Order: sequence, then structure tokens, then C-alpha cells
Amino acid sequence: MLPYAIGDLQGCHASLLRLLDRLPANAPLWFAGDLVNRGPGSAATLRAVRSMGKRARTVLGNHDIHLLAVAAGVRKPGRQDTLDELLHAPDAEELITWLRHQPLAIADHGFLMVHAGVLPQWTTSQVLALAAEVEAQLRGPDWEGFLGRIFGPGGERWQDDLVGTERHRVIVNALTRIRFCTADGVMDLKTKEGAGGAPPGHLPWFDVPGRQTRDTVLVTGHWSTLGLVLRDNLVALDTGCVWGGCLSAVRLHLDPAQRTVEQVKCPQMQDPLG
Repeated sequence: MLPYAIGDLQGCHASLLRLLDRLPANAPLWFAGDLVNRGPGSAATLRAVRSMGKRARTVLGNHDIHLLAVAAGVRKPGRQDTLDELLHAPDAEELITWLRHQPLAIADHGFLMVHAGVLPQWTTSQVLALAAEVEAQLRGPDWEGFLGRIFGPGGERWQDDLVGTERHRVIVNALTRIRFCTADGVMDLKTKEGAGGAPPGHLPWFDVPGRQTRDTVLVTGHWSTLGLVLRDNLVALDTGCVWGGCLSAVRLHLDPAQRTVEQVKCPQMQDPLG
């Protein structure tokens, strides 16, 4: 059975349960990352996805990595964070350990899932190899130190000869934060408007001519102002659950005409202008 891909949960556990009630009971599930933060039930959301075992696969999003950094003591919580209950839960260590062992990229059935997007010069096999570099660090004994190093200025431009922290910073930024970039892949990491709000000289990452992953169907979340996008080679899933939008699931199929959408309306947990 092909999987259903589900957009950013951001701690909206009740919305997840309502969506699951509308999906086949044994359907494989792919989560596009940002399982936690901003919503009221981050701990319950992690427990729910973890409890699904092999039925569920998830990639790490920027909020998930932020949680890991806060748990490691190398980053301070943000003003809109809702992570305290999770961080003080009796099973917090188990949940954090499980989360940091999740991948940044999944490729299967002809699809490639990442949280945000990919740089135009990266091939599908390169995306998986670069993601694996970061995954090895997050799963290793110095994961706290690694997270302490990757947050910081820079990290917008890829070069094949990058090494160490700068290399990993660009990989994490691309896979978990990208929205817009230039034709040669320099990222703008500040602009959060929809696809029509590109800064001068930039395009949505998926519209860059000659993108090396254009023959693979990309499955992503992250971009709530973009909304649900279903193209032949793109399934974008973040429909603003935590902002009072919807939580969306798309039954993946290589034939776009065979894809189906399930959505549940979500209560507003955060003010997008706050």
C-alpha cells in the first residue's frame, strides 16, 4: 500500500487523531517533519507517532531540530515555543532519543521526502548522502556539541568543497528551512511569504530551472503560506494546522490523477502575526 503523507503537526495532537480517523487503519504514514512546537500537545504527538512503529516514518523539521537543541542546552526556547511540558515529561529522554534518530530525508516508491526542500544543484542520491552526514552526527555521542555548532550566521551557499560545521549548516538549512533561492542555489532564509513573495533575484526552490531532482516527486512541508500544492513532481503539505488552517494528508501515487486528499479543519493555536 502506498503511504499517506501528512503535513506539519507542530504539536496539534487532537487534530492528528481526527485526521487518522479518516485514513485507512493500516495505511503507511509519512510525516513531513515539524512534529512539535507551537501547538499544545508536542509530547503526546511524539508519543503517538513513535507508538506507530514501522507504520510511520518521519523526517526532521526545523522545529524538531530546535527542540533537540533546547533539550541539549545549546539553544534557548523561543517566545512562541510550547515545549516545556515535553521537556519536563517523565519520558522526555526517551522521546528526545527517538527523535534524534529520525532521518532528514526518505526516498521510496519514487518519492523523496524532506521537510523544506532541496538545493537545485543536488541530485536525489546526493540529498540522501548529505542527509546521512547530519543524521550520523545527531545519532552520535557528541550530538549536543554538534547542535551547538550548527546554529549561527551563514550557511546560505553550498559548495562541494565545504567541510565541517559550514557544510553541515548548509545541509540543515536547505533540508529544513529553504523556501527561496537564487538560480545557483543561494538561499534566502528570512522571507516567509508565499511563492509570489520572492525576494529580488530569487525563486521558490522548486521553480529553479534545471533543478536536478525535477524527475523525482518531492514531498515537503514547512511552508504554510504556500499551502497545499499538488504538481506532477511536488506534493507540498503544510496547510497551517497550528495557525487555524487544516491538517492535510495526501495519498501518494506517481500518477497525479490517482492522488487523494484528506483534510481536517484545525483550531487556531497561534497568531501568525503574533
